[in-house]
Amino acid sequence: MSLSMIMSMTGKAWHFARSNGWLNLLRLILRRLSSVEGGFGKVRIFKHYEFVTQPVIGAAALANGVSKKTINWFVPEVGKGSGGHLNIFRFIKNLEASGFENRIVIVGSTIQKAPEQIQREIHEWFFPIQAVVYSDAESVPPAYFTMATSWQTAYYVRAYQSTIQRCYFIQDFEPWFYPAGSDYLLAEATYSFGFQGFTAGSWLARKLGEEYSMPTCALSFSFDRELYKLQSKAQAERKHKRIFFYARPPTARRAFELGLLVLAAVLKRLPQAQVVMAGWDVRNYDIPFPVEHVGLVDLKDLPALYGGCDVALVLSCSNLSLLPLELMACGVPVVSNRAPYTEWLLDDSNSVLANPTVESLSTAIIELLGSPAKIEELRQAGYKFAYQTSWEKEANVMAERLANLAL
Repeated sequence: MSLSMIMSMTGKAWHFARSNGWLNLLRLILRRLSSVEGGFGKVRIFKHYEFVTQPVIGAAALANGVSKKTINWFVPEVGKGSGGHLNIFRFIKNLEASGFENRIVIVGSTIQKAPEQIQREIHEWFFPIQAVVYSDAESVPPAYFTMATSWQTAYYVRAYQSTIQRCYFIQDFEPWFYPAGSDYLLAEATYSFGFQGFTAGSWLARKLGEEYSMPTCALSFSFDRELYKLQSKAQAERKHKRIFFYARPPTARRAFELGLLVLAAVLKRLPQAQVVMAGWDVRNYDIPFPVEHVGLVDLKDLPALYGGCDVALVLSCSNLSLLPLELMACGVPVVSNRAPYTEWLLDDSNSVLANPTVESLSTAIIELLGSPAKIEELRQAGYKFAYQTSWEKEANVMAERLANLAL
């Protein structure tokens, strides 16, 4: 391969990442590599998408007489630190407390692992749960409920016959993870499979119900009460105002570039303010203002990091993460972009919302930092709001809907 070809390919990759996000570039590269014979042969599109035409798994008759408190969760390959998996396992754990028997079925893995190893990793990386892990959908016992947890797993669940009721645990509008194309369309199609949806928040429930006629049950967010708490160091003790920014360039929907432009505008008017970035190692980015680079942080160290800041900038171009509630629980006011997918959880009483422009967001941060009274008001309001939420309460909402489906 010539130097000019390498430079051309590199340039195309860069432009693709800039337009569609680094995570989508990584997905594209991995997809190409996994679908190429020997790494250098022809691209095997049918191999990569074979789950879309997944043959029938099991038989409907096998589900006759199964307990109405059994759930088979079809889950993508488990990764350490995955927030999506954390939420899945959290609901499994709380449903166990309500008497449900859960099984975890790993599908679509690129690396084959023994079920016992996966179960150990779940316990070590997240927390112990009773659910037994299966790495083969054919071997999992029948269940009354079968739960998809991502758009790819929805195709497996559609093919799985040894069940009575198919459900879908949906944490975001996944078509938006991709540029317009095949993956977008295939992800979008799963919302019309007729599954009972359990959505992260009311915005997603409304969107899927209105646009795809999907039956939905909205589940709200909460936070880990053992971890996220008010920190002892008071704001008044800090010499300079500190702004926390969740910086994650590989995840396009977290608007890293817009965040940099907003912070640059803030520091131009408040040069003594300090910026703290965490979520990804961004030291190789040319950032024209001083930054405290924290990068990836152990969970146990996050409360102190959050509590050491006066305000947090959290941007989202799709459904919110758990971060706003975790910040509020640590007493940190949140500034975010105003949008339907943020306003189902955030409003003008518990945070500061601004239009997603450099001018609006930077002005919101500057005005907030200039008003100690407003900061204190939001600290108290956010903390109170966060502590009104409960993972146990949301698991009970899910359990009640499952019980009604089984009537």
